[in-house]
Amino acid sequence: MASKVFSAFFLLSTFGDVSAFWRMECHGRTGLARIDPIMDAGVISPHIHTVHGSSGFSLSATYDELRQGSCSSCAVKQDKSAYWTPALYFQDSDTKQFEIVPQVGGMLAYYLLRGDNVTAFPPGFQMVAGSNYRRDYTVGDPKSPDPPQSDWAALKQTSQNDLEQRAIGFNCMNYHKEPEGSLLRHYLPEKEYLDANCPDGIRIELMFPSCWNGDITAKDHKSHVAYPSLVGNGDCPESHPKRLVTLFYETIWDTGNKQFHGRNGQFVVSNGDPTGFGYHGDFMTGWDVDFLQEAIDTCTNDSGNIRDCQLFVNNGPLQTDEEQNSCEFDVPPMLAQEDGSARNLANLPGNIQIQAGPQSATPGVGDSNPLSPIISAATSLIGGFFAGSPEPTTSSSIPAVTSSSAPVASTSSIAPVESAPASQQFGALAVPPAETPAETPSTTSSTSSTPPPPPPPTTTSAPAPSSEPGVSYQVVSTQTVTRGSLVEVIIWKEPVVYITEDSVTTVTVESPAVKPRRFYGRHAMQHGHHARRS
Repeated sequence: MASKVFSAFFLLSTFGDVSAFWRMECHGRTGLARIDPIMDAGVISPHIHTVHGSSGFSLSATYDELRQGSCSSCAVKQDKSAYWTPALYFQDSDTKQFEIVPQVGGMLAYYLLRGDNVTAFPPGFQMVAGSNYRRDYTVGDPKSPDPPQSDWAALKQTSQNDLEQRAIGFNCMNYHKEPEGSLLRHYLPEKEYLDANCPDGIRIELMFPSCWNGDITAKDHKSHVAYPSLVGNGDCPESHPKRLVTLFYETIWDTGNKQFHGRNGQFVVSNGDPTGFGYHGDFMTGWDVDFLQEAIDTCTNDSGNIRDCQLFVNNGPLQTDEEQNSCEFDVPPMLAQEDGSARNLANLPGNIQIQAGPQSATPGVGDSNPLSPIISAATSLIGGFFAGSPEPTTSSSIPAVTSSSAPVASTSSIAPVESAPASQQFGALAVPPAETPAETPSTTSSTSSTPPPPPPPTTTSAPAPSSEPGVSYQVVSTQTVTRGSLVEVIIWKEPVVYITEDSVTTVTVESPAVKPRRFYGRHAMQHGHHARRS
């Protein structure tokens, strides 16, 4: 237990102002999936994320849907927020295959109460920290210690771009030594270094901006917030005078596990980043505003332990680790066949390619949807159905695949944004897709059609080829989804294989698509600040 307390002390001593904070324990993982309702609302995300918090998480999750989630994977059941980051994988240099790195104890979300008049997150608030495509460090030598914070202004290292790069940390875990200070290292160490120095894994840290201009979100989901002048402390820019809770994510990955130790290979973030410079995180609030504001005003014990906050305890009991680990979100059918925790993956989920930089990564590398041929055909038919309609369809729950005959680079809505003026450089990740209407989609029941009878016993020609040689598709069911004034028709198709024998063509219809399943893996270990490897 001494190591855990010591680790917390090092975090706080790094940033100062230790009088008020708490650590939200989220020992459960609600899922591991290519879902990002902020950057890729309504469509499949290019890369996989590890997700914690509300079971109301989904492709197009909203504040109300998070609040209506049946459970939370965090200790305080009132916390229906969603916290997510990219996952970490190991690539074997001999086989070129990938394996998920086990998480240790889920994650911690620190709520640091810095500055004056700290305000609770308003309903619908969301934000992103970090830049997905970054593959370089521009604030000096990343392998050298940061200069003293008192020198940052004189060195002209207080732009939002500079502060964002310093808001990421990779903490070497060795419980037999004095712990490292948080945000000490801003890059993912090479595997050789981790094997030699970090037997208890790597703790990836991320500080979120805490200065606010009063908007719920922004086009880039970032520029409505800004970092104070010292990342976690300091002064807010005049454009963002209000102070929110300072969020700090902490996730431990078991890179020291015996299944990786001594093997040739590299660790890589699931967005294809082996450097760590492109690490990032997302947050959507699911708190009741009054409850969170009361916690901000009253949970000021300097221990940081949520059990020392009477508001949490009196509205408890706090959830056990078993309860936290039993909370999951529903995986959408289009991702049911993708298991990001499977062993010996030929590619990173989404076929994301590794890009080490130093130039920025290229968006849209890899086909992010394993079912693109079927969904492409359905999307094409839907597009024809709505031809001439004035309503936009880019917020469809079907990935935005444009053609079933040509290769698709990516179903993601991510695209680079134009540079903002120098005074407003907030390191934007991407322009979002068209906004999804606020109404919750209402879905009607599916109706199934029977397969057509086989052709007469004469030699016939197969239908025109589809995007897969020798395979065509027939409609087996339809689904209607209403989003406000927009009505969508989802057409489900199954492959039909034609086999000709003795001048008789037989039609064989494959069994229905695989039913949705969850591919969430349990954790045997809990948060490992205090654990020691035997």
